[in-house]
Amino acid sequence: MKLAVFLALLFCCCSMGNASVAAEKAVTPIASTSSEVPPTEATDLPKQLQAKAIEDDKAAFGYWGTDPDKYTGWKSHSNRLIPVYTFGSKGGGGGVDLDSYTGSNSVYRSEAKVQTLYGYVPEKTVNPQAVWMDQTNVADLQRAGAAAGKKYIFLVVFDGMDWQTTRAAAIWNQQKVTYTEGRGHGTHFQDYDANGTTQFGFFVSSAHNEGTDVDVNAQTVQNPGGTIRGGYDAASAGSSPWDIPPDPGYLIAKPAGGNPKHDYTDSSSSATSMTAAIKTFNGGVNVDSNGTPVKTVAHELQSQGWRVGAISSVPISHATPAAAYAHNVSRDDYQDLTRDMLGLPSIQHPQTPLLGLDVVIGGGYGHPGDAKKGHASQGTNFVEGNLYLTDADLQSISVDHGGRYVTAVRTAGHKGSQVLRDATAAAVKGNHRLLGFFGNGQYNGHLPFATADRRYDPAPGVGKKGETYSAADVAENPTLAEMTTAALTVLGRDQKPFWIMVESGDVDWANHDNNIDTSIGAVNTGDDAVKVITQWVESHSNWHESLLILTADHGHMLNLVKPELLISQ
Repeated sequence: MKLAVFLALLFCCCSMGNASVAAEKAVTPIASTSSEVPPTEATDLPKQLQAKAIEDDKAAFGYWGTDPDKYTGWKSHSNRLIPVYTFGSKGGGGGVDLDSYTGSNSVYRSEAKVQTLYGYVPEKTVNPQAVWMDQTNVADLQRAGAAAGKKYIFLVVFDGMDWQTTRAAAIWNQQKVTYTEGRGHGTHFQDYDANGTTQFGFFVSSAHNEGTDVDVNAQTVQNPGGTIRGGYDAASAGSSPWDIPPDPGYLIAKPAGGNPKHDYTDSSSSATSMTAAIKTFNGGVNVDSNGTPVKTVAHELQSQGWRVGAISSVPISHATPAAAYAHNVSRDDYQDLTRDMLGLPSIQHPQTPLLGLDVVIGGGYGHPGDAKKGHASQGTNFVEGNLYLTDADLQSISVDHGGRYVTAVRTAGHKGSQVLRDATAAAVKGNHRLLGFFGNGQYNGHLPFATADRRYDPAPGVGKKGETYSAADVAENPTLAEMTTAALTVLGRDQKPFWIMVESGDVDWANHDNNIDTSIGAVNTGDDAVKVITQWVESHSNWHESLLILTADHGHMLNLVKPELLISQ
């Protein structure tokens, strides 16, 4: 059934906060910011390559992991150096200019600074030739930007997007191989120069440790220090993101004999580094290695009168968006993380809740979770129902029930972009906060995955089955770019300064799935959101008073052997 006919058969009247939502009959996709290939099966090369690679478990264009003869050889994160792109930083002075943290200013050249960073000195991590930053410098940069007078700070996290992932998307976009090292070009964020203020670098993402056990009910750490500690050995891993590592196994904590074993980060630890400037254990959200809560950049700026927000293409309280603001010893305590984000009493703040974010938009809608697993991972206060946001909490925050948020929730028969626009208008008009809650419950609540050809028909991944979406799944959810537009409209409704995190979380999900089709699609849909930000700055501000940091929280293990095979013949 075609989309327009399908939606014409659906009708539902609803109220979203103070906004009336009108049903619409068609989806209008956001204009592309990258080169497009006509959406036909004949030209959908990445889908064809992915399907064949999964069928054979081998592909000539590349592989995931350390074994070239096995396409799906590694499904988790890695300890690769991670690129960072900044806009509004060059010439900004000490702490703002990226040079403050790179080259001869690298923290990794000093044993004393490495000791301060980790609380110990990891083996083979101090390096007198280091030019790389640390992930915590991303938070340092934000704080320096605010201190220097920046009014608008944007932290964009392409979850799981390492240099190789970006290059795959750039090659597909351009239909040619144009670079083998460095910043490269082929996406908006690579090509945009922000009036000459953009810079490029890369950082170490290794966590404080892996293997820390916690008590989610008591919010305590049971074995500080965990079982595997962090660090970065360039002799094993390479001195740049594009280096072929001398010991590929080192990157996934499976080193060759004689090389050190260092952990690779998860998203909660890495996001905490970027928002709170500390190293912590995998699984911790804005707590130190002993489990003590710490302030984030958003907390500090909010106390100074800034508005703050977080949006994501995956569930609202997944590790990265949660780390914008929440506190918890466990990234899996989703309902309590959401409560912190919305200013409600939580396990960490039962008596004096946090103030809450001004804008929260993301996925999670429709995902019921499993009651037994929910109580095990989220503790005794887990409420059966939605895994991320309880019905009672959603009701309590709504302006219709005396709360502070206009709520936009996925609604049958209604275009998600319109639902969100109406709620945005109501939030601005009433000087309210905004919550957007969307997603596909059958797939853990994330937005539909766009593919390389910008349709929503993913090729099979490691499970040998691609996700399938109904016309309603696509129509009833906004895109990340539309979420970004809504967030900036609410946060930037006047001259008040604001901070925002935007997460393109589906890059990580695609890479976990060893799926080149959805990986390229995720990079490009995230790139659309970046263009919304740069256009907002050009229309409402300038790069003297704005700072955009675009990066990833960690890498995966995509290896492009013959990248030219990603080009349509």
